[in-house]
Amino acid sequence: MQDLVLSGVKPTSIPHLGNYIGALKYWVELQHTYRCAFMIADLHAITVPQNPAELRARTIDTAAMYFAVGILPERCFVFVQSEVPQHAELGWILGTIAKMGEMERMTQFKDKSAKEGRERSGIGLFTYPALMAADILMYDTTAVPVGEDQLQHLELTRTLAQRFNTHFGPTFNVPEALIQKHGARIMSLAHPDRKMSKSDVAKNGTIFLDDDTDTIRHKISRAVTDSGSTITFDPIERPALANLMTIYHHMTGKTMPEIEQLFAGKGFGDFKKELAEVTINHLGPIRHRLLEFRKDPSELMTLLNKGRDQAQKLAEQKMTLVRDRVGLGRA
Repeated sequence: MQDLVLSGVKPTSIPHLGNYIGALKYWVELQHTYRCAFMIADLHAITVPQNPAELRARTIDTAAMYFAVGILPERCFVFVQSEVPQHAELGWILGTIAKMGEMERMTQFKDKSAKEGRERSGIGLFTYPALMAADILMYDTTAVPVGEDQLQHLELTRTLAQRFNTHFGPTFNVPEALIQKHGARIMSLAHPDRKMSKSDVAKNGTIFLDDDTDTIRHKISRAVTDSGSTITFDPIERPALANLMTIYHHMTGKTMPEIEQLFAGKGFGDFKKELAEVTINHLGPIRHRLLEFRKDPSELMTLLNKGRDQAQKLAEQKMTLVRDRVGLGRA
């Protein structure tokens, strides 16, 4: 069977440029090499409080964005995580073999619980890495596209797969990581030391994929730059400019030396003006397709129903084996 890649994002906001470059754009490339499954991770979204109506709307918007960026339904299946209940079942089972120390070491739990206070954090925030492992292992995933900040979770997934296989017999494939060289981590336009985020307090720091033309131009024109005047790629000494050049690379396909040559003798103003235009040209068709789905979601619903059915069939096959391995149910 062809190798399978699986990934997903939480529907907590409309995806932004960092999500697109770090994940969605890469997925579009991967679908031509791998069999792919992409989920909308709504169960993961509720580890922190959500407005139910907004969560449902964002779930549909996120699914629409998958297809808007170029995910092909004939090559991939796209589904809403909560519509495949086997994910929660397998997440519980894997949670019974995960260790407290392993969960406590998860960076995201430590960061998020520090904000609200450990005693007030929900149990789901602590245990969700087991659910993430279930998402991956359910479909015999062979590779997972991740940023460097997500490697810890994938390593836990690998550990749980190996532990289960050792205790109960060969059941799960042990997946590998797929990491991009450029752009797996796009930084805020306003704070280049922070990852681009929907929660950035600087309104100009994040470009959302449904931003209109004027908004994109405004945000890029206000983007922070470094000292100096030449357009050169140096992530250590000039991280703000390197971030903008990385965006330009992904919007055009040009290499860093090509970008440097193109803007030789030009200043930041010329570069940011051109960056805005190539970003608008690249994202325009995506925004147009998203707006079409919002106006008439019938095609999207059909695609999601098909993806759900494919996911459920595979998930039930795997769970039949898992239940037998651990001794659940009646003989």
